[in-house]
Amino acid sequence: MPDTESAAAFIDVRTVPPRERHPRIFGMANALEIGDAFVIINDHDPMPLHYQLQAEYPGQFSWTYLESGPEVWRVELGRQAAA
Repeated sequence: MPDTESAAAFIDVRTVPPRERHPRIFGMANALEIGDAFVIINDHDPMPLHYQLQAEYPGQFSWTYLESGPEVWRVELGRQAAA
């Protein structure tokens, strides 16, 4: 099985100003084709983002924790369905 995670796009939001984080992530998410994904890297659990995605785009995105702290969280966000 190929290691697709290493080839996946990612955004390290630790380097992004806080007010720009969600807009950048939503921009990347909306640009995904069905079946594509990217990894979010953060210094805290991005659960509020997950709730926002579920509320605004129900059923469109997958959310898979790859690493869950305590210092780094990595989440794979994937497109499951079209808007």
